[in-house]
Amino acid sequence: MTQLRAPHDHRNDIRNIAIIAHVDHGKTTLVDAVLRQTHVHRKIDDMGERIMDSMDQERERGITIRAKNASVTYKGVKINIVDTPGHADFGGEVERTLRMVDGVLILVDAKEGPMPQTTFVLRKALALGHKAIVVINKIDRPDAVIDDVVNRTFDLFVHLGATDEQLDFPIVYAAAIKGQATLDVNKPGTDITPLLDTVLEKIPAPAINATAPLQILVLALVQDPYKGKMGIGKIQSGSIARRQAVMLLGKDGAQIPGKVSDLAVYSGLERVDTDQASAGEIVAVAGLDEVSIGDTIADAENPVALPRVTVDEPTVQMSFSVNNSPFAGREGKYLTSRHLRDRLFKELETNVSLRVHETESADRFLVAGRGELHLGVLIEQMRREGYELQVSQPEVIIHRDEAGKATEPYEELTIQVPETYQGTVIEEMGKRRGELRHMRLIHSDVGTSEMHLEYHIPTRGIMGLKNLLLAKTRGTIIMHHVFAAYEPAEERDLLVAPHGSLVAHEDGTSTGYAIFMTQERGVMFIGPGVEVYRGMVVGENSRDEDLDVNVCKEKHLSNMRASGTDEALVLTPPKEMSLEFALEYIGPDELVEITPQNLRLRKRLLNADERRRAKKAGK
Repeated sequence: MTQLRAPHDHRNDIRNIAIIAHVDHGKTTLVDAVLRQTHVHRKIDDMGERIMDSMDQERERGITIRAKNASVTYKGVKINIVDTPGHADFGGEVERTLRMVDGVLILVDAKEGPMPQTTFVLRKALALGHKAIVVINKIDRPDAVIDDVVNRTFDLFVHLGATDEQLDFPIVYAAAIKGQATLDVNKPGTDITPLLDTVLEKIPAPAINATAPLQILVLALVQDPYKGKMGIGKIQSGSIARRQAVMLLGKDGAQIPGKVSDLAVYSGLERVDTDQASAGEIVAVAGLDEVSIGDTIADAENPVALPRVTVDEPTVQMSFSVNNSPFAGREGKYLTSRHLRDRLFKELETNVSLRVHETESADRFLVAGRGELHLGVLIEQMRREGYELQVSQPEVIIHRDEAGKATEPYEELTIQVPETYQGTVIEEMGKRRGELRHMRLIHSDVGTSEMHLEYHIPTRGIMGLKNLLLAKTRGTIIMHHVFAAYEPAEERDLLVAPHGSLVAHEDGTSTGYAIFMTQERGVMFIGPGVEVYRGMVVGENSRDEDLDVNVCKEKHLSNMRASGTDEALVLTPPKEMSLEFALEYIGPDELVEITPQNLRLRKRLLNADERRRAKKAGK
């Protein structure tokens, strides 16, 4: 039977905190400053910036994808720090991480203030009863509006239903990149000490029940090359030791006896082996091969399960299938449906927000996640590991109740754009059934004005929006969106203009002459000297219909002039193809072919005659 034991004690030599913030508000930089201040690592100055961003994609994208643990010791107290993702697409990481800690630092930019992802994570933290310390970061910015940001942060706490105790939050002002913090905005800080003092004073010590039988809720997994799979969680009650017999309590009441082969705690940036750990500490436990997120590691004699962690359901899905293009098998190491299936189901062990469903075809799997970025990161990771695959257009997941009424996901969308382009943005949002909730004009010191717009919009309306608005606003738009809730489906169709593609109609290598003759038809995705195959998408047509083009045509010798003596051809540079752009661009009858070295767009049906017959049949 699942139950919770009432904690009756606190462990004062430990604090467990999570740092949560919107993308690019300086969260990882603040963790760096804390690590440097406490001299966690002898060679920390050689490790560069954003030490906690360990994945290549995290450093490239400038975001945190996977929650990571570190610890520092300050005034004899061990502070376990968890760096959490700031993007809602990785909300599964956030939700389970918050169950591991006893308080949170809310990091807010001194100019931008609380943003959608801050709202999303803060709502989860407040619901768990956590107390918060608000850190106003980047106070050294010349355009900082600190008083306004503090007021908006307080309003956000009220809006999210914070208790009176949670509303009485302390405020620390910081310039994380300089390693400075202060409690008085008018008195500059010299180091990060005021923040650490506030953590010791305001974040509660972990509540424990030291004399009760062992209970650890597994909230993360890590694969160690020597110790195997390790389950990470906070010891809620009791204590654990190496070689101790334990009971693993899994789904549906499953009980699996096991023995702890290795035990580790966090010290600085590393896991350090230990013989024993007691309640309140965050530990990594090895020896339980069948452990998964949400399981309880319990006492062998008196096993009692903790409530399993619940995660919001996915909102977007796409199909992953084996690459069957004419260029399949040239670059990848993992090509078959068995490779693809094994990799996707292995990802389920650690990626709790993901869902994978097998289809009637053995070569195709339906994969659902929290958003395009969530799925895009998985695709990019698989690509770098040597997989070849094809993915379809992302589509939202519609829920239907017993009465047949449909609900679809809605998102809160925040847009910041120069005032000049506000009409363009508002017009496009109207076509996509976006409901304007809030609008304000922001004046800067340099005389420019920006519009801040907040919309409530169906997730369907977000698809393809970023690239479109970037083009229409000449790259000046800043937009963020976060899942809000499932609501009754919008019955009217979104007035989104379909796109037409330029499709290669023969195999070969593209030539400068052919690209020059084709580029007036639209935007090219390839330049000269690129291998193409029939049915491959080589550009976007300026009209909303597909057009077969010959990009391999050569200029032939004639009796009038030699083939190489004509005027120089002026080619427009092709549009750079990124994974995010490809996923947003493709239509229902197109696929993205992903290999370790290339991204290609293609039609599902490579033969033009088959596409025409399918289009007629569809009508």
